[in-house]
Amino acid sequence: MGDFKKTTEFLFSLRNRGSKYGIERMRSFSEALDSPEKNFKSIHVAGTNGKGSVCAMLEAVYRDNGYKTGLFTSPHLIRLNERIQVNRCPIADARLIEYTRTLKLISDKLSGGPASENYPSFFEFITAIAFQYFSDEKVDIALIETGLGGRLDASNILLPELSIITSIGMDHTDILGTSLEAIAREKAGIIKKGRPVLLGSLAKNTQAIMDETASKVMAPVYKLDERFQSEPLPKTNLASSYQEHNAGLALQATEILSQTFPIESAQALKAVDWGGRWQAIKLKDKTLILDASHNPEACLPLRENLTAILKTDKKKPIIITGILGVERAKSLMPILAEFARELHLVTPDQPRACEAPTLKESIPSEFKGAICPAKVSTLFSKNTCHIGDAGDTLVVSGSIYLIGEILTILEGLSPDPIGQDRIKPFSQS
Repeated sequence: MGDFKKTTEFLFSLRNRGSKYGIERMRSFSEALDSPEKNFKSIHVAGTNGKGSVCAMLEAVYRDNGYKTGLFTSPHLIRLNERIQVNRCPIADARLIEYTRTLKLISDKLSGGPASENYPSFFEFITAIAFQYFSDEKVDIALIETGLGGRLDASNILLPELSIITSIGMDHTDILGTSLEAIAREKAGIIKKGRPVLLGSLAKNTQAIMDETASKVMAPVYKLDERFQSEPLPKTNLASSYQEHNAGLALQATEILSQTFPIESAQALKAVDWGGRWQAIKLKDKTLILDASHNPEACLPLRENLTAILKTDKKKPIIITGILGVERAKSLMPILAEFARELHLVTPDQPRACEAPTLKESIPSEFKGAICPAKVSTLFSKNTCHIGDAGDTLVVSGSIYLIGEILTILEGLSPDPIGQDRIKPFSQS
């Protein structure tokens, strides 16, 4: 596996096999690599929403204070390399090839080859590459986002300095459970014996589950709501009050770890680079906003941000949307319709993406604007959006995979040959 084409073909084949949910396979894989995750300190972040933003904020703060940082997030927007970064530089193709070749040999020996049910999944393979890379690069601290849930996530072989649970909402219910309590128990699985855990603003029932779990393993519990009772949440350049909630978690995390990782300033919270989160792009005479509001919990900040546009522009924006899953569409489409002058319905390149007729079913009957089924490739080309008039604001809201597709086209790039995770029902193991 000496060139990028072979590497991408191999990773593409793993991706097409779909996802497997479990942790024992990842433990065995890591042990065969001599447990690279034990060679660096980390913060492990789970939550329905906000976990990637909190990781990006913490990375910005620690790097600004002179620490060598690792950052592992998913999914990527344009290229797979974005998921694995050191000092905010994505892993180079040459290193990705090197690690893939080495880890494939170990995986083949461990499980008998890619055809085996025990072969690492795509996400497990990428997680192992990240951990090995951070170990080899001797990062001071790595910010690690869970892929899904927590308890059985591949990243949960970590023993972090701090665990953070940002929020609990109804998402991925086919995998994590059909109640907030069940989902909370899965997220609580990242709480480790004797290691502190930091909790975002949670409902009483989910808060109780976190407290109970932490008590069983003697993990000190810190709470955002207690820290910011008498002072405002910190400001950040990322839009919406919810991002201030995330910034509060990032700031409190640095305080909890101040003995191990002292900082002089948290000013980097006002200069966080985190694409697709109400990201404004100027396209000639129009403004395009890319927003990865993709689940019911995102409805409140979505409404807040759309209200701000209406107040500033004095007219409704044109909204383009593509959503994964009918239940998500039922939550998001009424809000989008409330604020849209016209709606353009697209289908992200994902197995669970809703087709335009399905999205249309969730649009309230009182919506009087135009409803236009469309394709991403006809709406966008390099540096251009082909709908709207001069001075218009256009909002793309929905799946982060849709945001990635659009950014790829706008930047005039070819799609990543490996592509994205294929979001479909998981196998348990």
